Amino acid sequence: MYRVLFIYSGATSFFAVQATSEAIAAKIMIPALLAPYTSQLETMTGMTTPQLLAVVVGVFEVISGLMIALNFGARFFAILLIFFVAATIFYFNDFWNQSPPDNAKTLVDALKSLSIIGAPVHDRRLRPRAADR
Repeated sequence: MYRVLFIYSGATSFFAVQATSEAIAAKIMIPALLAPYTSQLETMTGMTTPQLLAVVVGVFEVISGLMIALNFGARFFAILLIFFVAATIFYFNDFWNQSPPDNAKTLVDALKSLSIIGAPVHDRRLRPRAADR
């Protein structure tokens, strides 16, 4: 079922690129070392860096969800999704920077995302095979 979650989430990123890029722009700063490269990409594509990241994230989520659903490289894509969700928890759910009464919703969102990491781990495709035991 979690496969559908990533496919849906990635597809909605395409339909709401502006909203997704605004969320990315608010949370992620591009390092000065990468600025010349991102400006070249912006010139080539005609999109801002947050918009490019929104499209890349959407493509990644859709492809990963489809590959896991089709059982083609499922373990590899599940591991990539684990790292992706962990990164989104760190960058988008920074409850540790908020005061205790205000951080409750962000903390719950982070815990929900953390529980999503458990799905690929407990999926039969990530467990050791009978021959490996």
